[in-house]
Amino acid sequence: MSNSVGKQRLDGKVAIVTGATGGIGEATAKLFLELGARVMLVGRSNEKMAATKSRLAALGEVGDSICDATDEAGMSAAVAATVERFGGLDILIANAGTEGVLKPIEALSVAEFESTMRTNVTGVWLAMKHCVAPLKARGGGSIIALSSIAGVIGFPAMAPYIASKHAVYGLVKTAALELGPSNIRVNAVGPGPIDNRMIDSLQRQLSPDDPAALRGGIEASIAMRRYGTNEEVAHLLAFLASDASSYCNGAIYMVDGGYVAG
Repeated sequence: MSNSVGKQRLDGKVAIVTGATGGIGEATAKLFLELGARVMLVGRSNEKMAATKSRLAALGEVGDSICDATDEAGMSAAVAATVERFGGLDILIANAGTEGVLKPIEALSVAEFESTMRTNVTGVWLAMKHCVAPLKARGGGSIIALSSIAGVIGFPAMAPYIASKHAVYGLVKTAALELGPSNIRVNAVGPGPIDNRMIDSLQRQLSPDDPAALRGGIEASIAMRRYGTNEEVAHLLAFLASDASSYCNGAIYMVDGGYVAG
């Protein structure tokens, strides 16, 4: 194996993946295990976690922690459990998120707006906050937060989601400046339309009468004329988690088929 190929593996590394029972989360955990990492799955549903863990258990060392990403005590405990079980931490994938409610700005309630912001922004910040100490103890590492194409563009009826994903990118840039001297890299990934539960929900909310027609219109606006897959997002996350990306810091990397290029 060449040195450059070896740098793209995750042998000996320990990763936390939040939102691990969703499409991108599970695909990422699966790929990380295949690349040699040990993985702590973090999610809030006992039932979904049991199913996810059963599908991944044969691939390598995998643990699980049940908590809501917005619960600070739970997130702190999940990080502590990771360090206790695996002896340290090298990678955080802050993936937990929600599309929230899609409404015009004037129709949104405070509760609806704040719920999306709390999951998508506060949840990412809490994961970062509690992972800093073990990453520093390890001599560095990689934090990757899931933003979105919504982190760099606007879209009608999606104010909370758009605002939250812009905020994630701002948080990433600030954290990169703070943590870079400790050899901790902090980046964001911006998925475009990915063929999973979230895009289905967005389509149903935006076009309840004909979500398939909306999908066709979205696909026509993507340079590659198709939706992406969870696995395609996972491969970008794996690169940013690996030593092959050792000088990548403070940026957002799109995996959107060219959606925002036009």
